[in-house]
Amino acid sequence: MPAIVIPRRLDVAAPDHALNDLATESQLSAPTQHILPNGIKIIAEQVPVDAVNLSIWVDVGSAVESDDINGMAHFLEHMVFKGSDRLGLGEFEQAIESHGGNTNAATSQDYTHFYINVAPKDFAKLAPLQLDIVLKSSIPDEEFQRERHVVLEEIRRSEDNPDRRIYRHISELVYEQLPYRRAVLGPVDVIENVTSEQMRSFHRQWYAPQNMTIAVVGNLPVSEMIGVIADYFETQNERDAIAAKPKHKDFISEKSFTEVVRREVTDSSLKQARLSMSWRVAGLRDLAETYPLSILANILGSGRTSRMVQDLRENRRIVDRISVSNSAMRWQGTFQVFAKLNVEDVAIVEQAIREHILKLHKTPVTDEELAKIRTQVSNRFIFGNESPKERAGIYGYYDRIVGSLEPALNYPDLMKSITKEDIQSAVRKYLNPDAYGILIVKP
Repeated sequence: MPAIVIPRRLDVAAPDHALNDLATESQLSAPTQHILPNGIKIIAEQVPVDAVNLSIWVDVGSAVESDDINGMAHFLEHMVFKGSDRLGLGEFEQAIESHGGNTNAATSQDYTHFYINVAPKDFAKLAPLQLDIVLKSSIPDEEFQRERHVVLEEIRRSEDNPDRRIYRHISELVYEQLPYRRAVLGPVDVIENVTSEQMRSFHRQWYAPQNMTIAVVGNLPVSEMIGVIADYFETQNERDAIAAKPKHKDFISEKSFTEVVRREVTDSSLKQARLSMSWRVAGLRDLAETYPLSILANILGSGRTSRMVQDLRENRRIVDRISVSNSAMRWQGTFQVFAKLNVEDVAIVEQAIREHILKLHKTPVTDEELAKIRTQVSNRFIFGNESPKERAGIYGYYDRIVGSLEPALNYPDLMKSITKEDIQSAVRKYLNPDAYGILIVKP
């Protein structure tokens, strides 16, 4: 099931006046925030789109798992759809689909996310069903055994996917201690041996109201949307509805590389080599430090006119594809350059990337580059949050995982505030041209 994508990049520039108009007319407004007596936070907003999205964000992902239950959060995401105390197998999906709605879920290292999209007239009937399966999952033994085979097959398909294998190699290279080095799906031998009682215990621990955020966006009055959710909890037994907030473990981000850490693997399924150069950078705990790096990633590798694409692919033709990303998770981020290329060009490309990073240490990005990319990044955020699903996703993610809605509401202004000096400072702090992790995958 696909994970939510938090916008980071855009390949097509928009004129500066368009950004000003969009920032005035379309940037995220301040939604209503309401906390129920049991600790669940509701974020609600009425928008003139004839649909309602209800998103439940649970502050639990694979990072909280011990090694002996690695993959439990993802496995539980599957089992949630197997019913609750009052909903039998398949009844939830049947109810949603029979009303023309849809539902899905995703698990990452830092969160689990469930949502439904329904017509406004059906919200009061269908929202309680989603709340029920998430909060009161029955996790029946017979279905647990059946779904175990489904999850095991998903793991095996992942292992057969070359892109997934490369991602795993990169994670294991970048993270030596943090649980981000492990697969969200977990290993086969763990999933083969976890028990349904372990899962029920995991559910009781982490699926507590105070560990969740509910975001609801659509064409209904805010008071009505909040009221439907509040009514659900008022009808529940207080002992079941209220639970202590689970204690999260604090992790320490890993130190920057002090030398080049090089790994090479062979993958006979590939026809061309892959090269990944990664630096450890700030995570979501240091959110402000991620902004210059996100803008820089666009300057270097977003669109045909970006620096590395123009140099290495368009002009020198030594890569077939090159991209640059800044990926921030809660405890750590990764700044990564990824290339698809011929194996004989690996050393040349590595050196060329180092030279691009070294140049940034010496010379700031240009005013023109900064203005263009700030517009792109801001507009992408605005354009990417026009539907109820997208807006609810942003609200839930920022509140539950980032810890505040304010950066989402002020995103265009935050992007416009980043200077070329901020970017150069981030480069000098995090991107050492002589110390990084490099993975080379040869066919």
